[in-house]
Amino acid sequence: MEDCHSTGVAAATMLQKRVQMKAFSEGKLQVPGSLSVPERHGIDLLREPSLNKGMGMTLQERQVLGVHGLLPPCFVDQQTQVDRCLRHLNDKPTSLEKYIYLCSLQDRNERLFFRLLNDHLEELMPIIYTPTVGLACQKYGVLFRRPRGLFITIHDKGHIYDILKNWPVKNVKAVCFTDGERILGLGDLGCQGMGIPVGKLALYTGCAAINPQYCLPVTLDVGTNNEELRNDPMYIGLRQPRVTGDQYDEFIDEFITACKARYGSSVLMHFEDFGNQHAFRLLTKYLDNTCCFNDDIQGTASVALAGILGSLRITKNKITDHKFVFLGAGEANLGIAELITLKMVKEGISIQEARDRIFMMDSRGLIVKSRTDLTKHKVHFAKDLECLKDLEAVVKLVKPTALIGAAAAPKAFTKKIIEEMSKNNKKPVIFALSNPTSKSECTAEECYKWSKNKAVFASGSPFPRYEADGHVFEPGQGNNAYIFPAVALGVMCCGSIKIPDELFLAAAEKLSSLVSEQDLAVGRVYPRLKDIQECSVLVSCAVIEKAYEMNLATVLPKPPNLESFVRSQLYSTTYRSYVPETYDYPSS
Repeated sequence: MEDCHSTGVAAATMLQKRVQMKAFSEGKLQVPGSLSVPERHGIDLLREPSLNKGMGMTLQERQVLGVHGLLPPCFVDQQTQVDRCLRHLNDKPTSLEKYIYLCSLQDRNERLFFRLLNDHLEELMPIIYTPTVGLACQKYGVLFRRPRGLFITIHDKGHIYDILKNWPVKNVKAVCFTDGERILGLGDLGCQGMGIPVGKLALYTGCAAINPQYCLPVTLDVGTNNEELRNDPMYIGLRQPRVTGDQYDEFIDEFITACKARYGSSVLMHFEDFGNQHAFRLLTKYLDNTCCFNDDIQGTASVALAGILGSLRITKNKITDHKFVFLGAGEANLGIAELITLKMVKEGISIQEARDRIFMMDSRGLIVKSRTDLTKHKVHFAKDLECLKDLEAVVKLVKPTALIGAAAAPKAFTKKIIEEMSKNNKKPVIFALSNPTSKSECTAEECYKWSKNKAVFASGSPFPRYEADGHVFEPGQGNNAYIFPAVALGVMCCGSIKIPDELFLAAAEKLSSLVSEQDLAVGRVYPRLKDIQECSVLVSCAVIEKAYEMNLATVLPKPPNLESFVRSQLYSTTYRSYVPETYDYPSS
């Protein structure tokens, strides 16, 4: 017994030392004799957003660091700075101008930017990400001011590691990268898709308190097939058609290999907004040998499943009681369908029985066995039916309990379709998940009105509160930000060697459990955005627990209290003092 006790104590002590060393290397732990004074001084310090505090610097700090006189003789706390920023923000007449202001703030004062975002996340989320980020990407060439992230082109093939060395931060733990081929529902935006990885990584910090210095946004520019962009004099990328085939694959492989060589084999590789022809293929290729995920496939699937599981608390039945029709069979809906299948199998039915409950439509109609144009992912859900081309006809034939759209087909959920869903179900589940708002299959108001307030509704972009006939609805937004930052946080904390679908299933189950009865009472199947950082901590703990269960975690031994362990890793937006500790010698 004493030997067991000694072993346990030794393991706990080793873990504590590892956590302390990790915290020290990341600037979170000050040991006796360590200095908090940054290496940069003078104007260079003010130009470094991770260090600059603006007028939040004290007189003593200004004198010590050589910036006295470079700032106005005004000394304010961080809350006053936040209030000042809000005043500036509210003076901006459009969402795009607010986006530009927030980008400039992030480029000046990183901690203040994230403090503002943390304090006003529900208000600012639609500005720093969808729907405003879509417009920002479309105009990225005109808006471009200061580089953020790395731009790597197909012409850099053979030299990618050297380019990674140009990035000033060596301790990168997460790389979010895109080739710009399928930006939201807007299509091929080429190099201008950089707004997406920049925005996604801002949400890593805003939603899950991941240190922004760990995060690297990258655009892989292989050209664009958007001829209008190529001819635009303001376009900032390569003016050539997209490179495909072996050359493309070799480029992606060199990039991922270079990142692992530069930042370690456990660096998180986040695929973002790749086209359908590459997304599933690349994820399948790297899933078992790289710590990676595709948010459009796995993140969307997880957040959609969380909403479905939340809706079960309203419909009062099981997921295996449901029958699903999907409009769209791209990476988002196929990812959702596969994760629903995994959940149904966990609930006790076979894979085939689960797939039999899922009907999918793509641009050519219902996915059926007689079609010869199906990809292997679509074949799983092919039915022995006529290839109907019309969604309304499919709904009448199948009589689904849930209708999910992610086809970027605006207004596809017509009045007749929603009325048909309501005729067949006491509480039809209708998710219009396409982004941005202009691509949504229907609005919240339309769904509630046409279903006579019966529908359980969620959307990909935010919609306002709706009141009618004594009913009050606050539609939930199935925002991937509930999932991908939390999954990233969990994976980074436990050092998971890969990220299988089971981790996203664990995230979905945990997120659905965090929806309150008050939320459900107003038809909301997701927690409130203002609570997202707290949700991220709890979801990340579920991810970590699953990673240890599957023997994927490399931080050993397993921390005895996962929640405390995760909280010890979180980034703080509070300014730290730059004044060194002083002390006297004893009098002789």
